[in-house]
Amino acid sequence: MRPAGRAETDSLYFTYPAFDPPRGAARHTLSERTPVAIVGAGPVGMLAALTLARHGVRSVLLEARGTFNDGSRAICVARQSFHILQSLGAVAPFEAKALGWTTGRSFYRGQQILEFEMPDGPDERFRPMYNLEQQYIEQFLWEAIRNEPLVDIRWQSAVTGLVPAEDGVALDIADPEGSYTLPADWVLAADGARSAVRRALGLRLQGENYEGRYVIADVKMAHDYPTIRRALFDPACRPGGTVLIHRQPDDIWRIDYQLGEDEDAEEAIREDVVRASVASVLAEIGHDAPWELEWWSVYSANTLALDEYRHGRVVFIGDSAHIVPIFGVRGLNNGLADAHNIGWKLGRLLTDRAGPGLIDSYTPERRGATLDVFANASKSARFMTPPTRGWQVMRDAALGLALTEGWAGALANPRQMTPFTYADSPAVLADDPGFAAGPAPGAAMIDLSLGGDFLSDRLPPDFTLVCFDAALAEEVAAQPGAPAVVRLDDDPRIHARLATGAASAYLVRPDLHIGARWRHATAAGVAAAMHALTFREETR
Repeated sequence: MRPAGRAETDSLYFTYPAFDPPRGAARHTLSERTPVAIVGAGPVGMLAALTLARHGVRSVLLEARGTFNDGSRAICVARQSFHILQSLGAVAPFEAKALGWTTGRSFYRGQQILEFEMPDGPDERFRPMYNLEQQYIEQFLWEAIRNEPLVDIRWQSAVTGLVPAEDGVALDIADPEGSYTLPADWVLAADGARSAVRRALGLRLQGENYEGRYVIADVKMAHDYPTIRRALFDPACRPGGTVLIHRQPDDIWRIDYQLGEDEDAEEAIREDVVRASVASVLAEIGHDAPWELEWWSVYSANTLALDEYRHGRVVFIGDSAHIVPIFGVRGLNNGLADAHNIGWKLGRLLTDRAGPGLIDSYTPERRGATLDVFANASKSARFMTPPTRGWQVMRDAALGLALTEGWAGALANPRQMTPFTYADSPAVLADDPGFAAGPAPGAAMIDLSLGGDFLSDRLPPDFTLVCFDAALAEEVAAQPGAPAVVRLDDDPRIHARLATGAASAYLVRPDLHIGARWRHATAAGVAAAMHALTFREETR
C-alpha cells in the first residue's frame, strides 16, 4: 500500500516501467511449443530463465502483471545468491547498488544484548549479506533477460488453466489482446504463494501457521546508522513486541514491527496508524529529522510446503513450493537456489547431456533444503514471535538474563541462512575416505582468493573440475563430455583450505555444490563421476 494520493507504483525512489502484452506480429507465434514455460517473472522465475539460457535452452516467461512488484518486499540477498548471479553473468549491477553487511545487533528494552558477526574474510569474493529492494532485484534480472535471445518474456499474460500430459503441459493464457494455448515440454511454477498453477493441479501447501503478524514499512529518510541489522525486543515503542530495522539503498529504511494480540490487522494498516507506529519506532532509535512514508504491507510467519515439488512435467520453485518465515532471510534466497538447481538440471536434460533421473533429484535436494530452513527459521520465529504464553515467558526470561550475562545474548541470534548440504542426494557421490577435512560432497564449494581474482571468478556455469595436477587437467579436458577444468597453483594455503594434496581434485556441479572429490584423482574416475552425476544410461 502507498499513502493517499499516490498510485501503486508511485515510488519516492524507483521508476516503474510499464510493459505491454505481446502485440502485432509477435502474436503469430504465441502458440508455438516451447521447451520450458515459466509461470511468474519475479526474481525466482527470471533467474530460472537465465539459468536455462546459460545451458542453451529456450523458455517462455509468463507474468500476469505489467511491471515489477511494488514495495521492497524481499530485501536481503545472501552471499551464495550473489555467487549464483555471478555464475550467470548478472552480478555486476547488484554489486554496484546493494549494501553489503556483516553485523547484527539485538537490543532488549533499549539495551544492547548481542552483536554478532557473520563469517567473512579475505577468501570471500562477496559479503555474507546484501540489502537491496526487490524492485531493483527484478530490474537487474530483467535487464539480463532482455539481452538474452533464448528467453521470451510475456507481460500481462495470466495462466487461466492447464492440461497436463505425459509429454508436456498445455497452458491456457489470457492477456489484454486475447487468449491462446501454449504447449510446453516442461512448466516451472514460480507464481508465488497464491500459485495459480498449484491451484489448477489441486495441490495445497502443508505445514504450520504462526500467530505472529508484522507490518513492514518502507521509510525514506537521511539517517547515518550503518548497514547493520537491528532487532529491538520489547522496546518502549512496541511493548512486548519485536522491531527489525534494515538500511537499504536510496535512503530507504525497512521497518518491520510486530502487531500485538489485541491489534486488528485491518486497523493496523490504516495509513494514520502506520504513520503513528513508524514515528514511535523512529523516536525509539533517536531519529527526530524529517521522513516520508513510502510503502507498507502486513505478513505472518508460516512454514508451509508441498510434499512433492515435481508433479509430472510441472516443477514448483520458490513460494509456489514453500513459504518460510522471513527470520534469517531465507525466503528469497531459498527460492533462487530452487531456480538455479532445476535450471541446470533441465538444461542438461533438454540438451541431451543428462538422463531423466537427474530431474528426480530436484525434490530430495530442494525439499530437504526447505525442511532445514524450517528447522532453523522455526527456532527464530518462536523467539521473535513467541506462539504461546509459555514461549513468551521463556523468551523474556532469556532476554532478561542477557542484560547481565553476555552468553545469553546469543539466544537472540537469528541464525542467518547458509547453503544447504545435499549430503544424501542421489546427484552427489560418496566422499573419498581419504579426506579428513574440507568441504564435503553436497556442500557448496568454498571460495578462495587466488591473488588478483577468486576461485568463483574462474568457475563457469557448468560442471568444473578444480585440480592442481597439469597432466590430470590435460587428460580430463581431452575426454568427450568432460567438465571444464580449473587448475590451481600447488599452494600450501589452498591445500589447507581444501584439505588437498597435489593429486587431489574437486568436481563442482553447475549450481556450485560439490558433486565428488578425490584425494588422488584420475581421469577415469572423473569420467565415471560425470556419467553418474548426469544419470546417463549406465547405472552407478
